[in-house]
Amino acid sequence: MSACRDDDSRIHGIKSQIRVVPNFPKPGIMFQDITTLLLDRKAFKDTVDLFVERYKGKNISVVAGIEARGFIFGPPIALAIGAKFVPLRKPRKLPGKVISEKYTLEYGTDCLEMHIGAVEPDERALVVDDLIATGGTLCAAMNLLERSGAEVVECACVIEIPDLKGRERLNGKPLYVLVESH
Repeated sequence: MSACRDDDSRIHGIKSQIRVVPNFPKPGIMFQDITTLLLDRKAFKDTVDLFVERYKGKNISVVAGIEARGFIFGPPIALAIGAKFVPLRKPRKLPGKVISEKYTLEYGTDCLEMHIGAVEPDERALVVDDLIATGGTLCAAMNLLERSGAEVVECACVIEIPDLKGRERLNGKPLYVLVESH
């Protein structure tokens, strides 16, 4: 589901603040830069508010944010809906015992890690990131949470690149995005 189909004027303001950087981080990639969105207080607040409006009252106990841009949106959402925030990090960034999940993305491979015990069995989790492209990162995040016994309720992203068909890799797991980019 995408909020960009709604008649909410905030969506246009959010979309207008996302900068596209060609050929970054490598040739052929059209990088969706949210740093320009963060510079606009209204667009940034509207982004968080739209997610909070969707998830408040949904009995979500965990908001899992994917490094690094999921760390920007995840904590304010978690605080507003009364959930804890769990960071999903790149390898060797978390002290202590972790579980890890390798994945592929549109320009290489990577790995996510999560502290063992950060998520309890039967907790209801929301996965937050800035963008879904091929879906590999979200799948890895869901796998980490589900391996810990959590139920992933939904994935939430600011941006979706539908042409890369990442939604199809989510095996039917609900995905909520604010804007689509082509």
